[in-house]
Amino acid sequence: MADTLEFSIVVPMHNEAGNAAGLVDEIATALDGRAYEMIMVDDASSDDTRAVLAGLKSQYPALRVLSHRANAGQSRAIRTGVRAARGRVIGTLDGDGQNDPADLPDLYRSLTRADAPADLVMVMGRRASRKDTAWKRFGSKFANAIRRRMLRDDCDDSGCGIKVIKRDAYLSLPYFDHMHRYMPALVKAEGYAAEFMDVNHRPRGAGTSNYTNFGRLWAALSDLRGVTWLIRRRRNPGGADEL
Repeated sequence: MADTLEFSIVVPMHNEAGNAAGLVDEIATALDGRAYEMIMVDDASSDDTRAVLAGLKSQYPALRVLSHRANAGQSRAIRTGVRAARGRVIGTLDGDGQNDPADLPDLYRSLTRADAPADLVMVMGRRASRKDTAWKRFGSKFANAIRRRMLRDDCDDSGCGIKVIKRDAYLSLPYFDHMHRYMPALVKAEGYAAEFMDVNHRPRGAGTSNYTNFGRLWAALSDLRGVTWLIRRRRNPGGADEL
């Protein structure tokens, strides 16, 4: 089956019982007719997320459900899903329903187009019109400006959860907590290329955000120092030739 899959969709979920069923159905609708799987990773939710997802498996044959035994964060949930994935291309989106699964086919086509640069491994969404509070948009804009100035990753919306990336390229990146917020910089440091595409963004359907502005900013300031050090310490051989 792994050889026939085009696409594996990985969705990290934590306390998203109210959004789970609708998101699964939207992904199935967006990718109808394709050879795909969707892997929903429950990050030890304290609500009924796990039970809701398990109950959907009989209705959606492409659905796989993984569940962390202990809460490990969004980046770890994504990595768990990617490691279990059988497709060569991974699509990710947030579990809160704000990313639109209808954007996945366009992102996939852009990554796999015939004239794509040889080093292109990721096409990432860019929220053209965010449907968040003004305070949340301000916090994101502030954090993005600091990150972009320090890392020079050419990305003005690193917090956008919807993206497609080649599985082998993702697994070559260093793992650390919150790495999902630094994907363009990590991809670039590894010698790959990333592109960006405007995508739809929607209000949260149910539940509450698992993050706050101050929480994001504190994590960002701490992570930036580490990511900057990590990138400076990486040495790229430019590929390897077998003799």
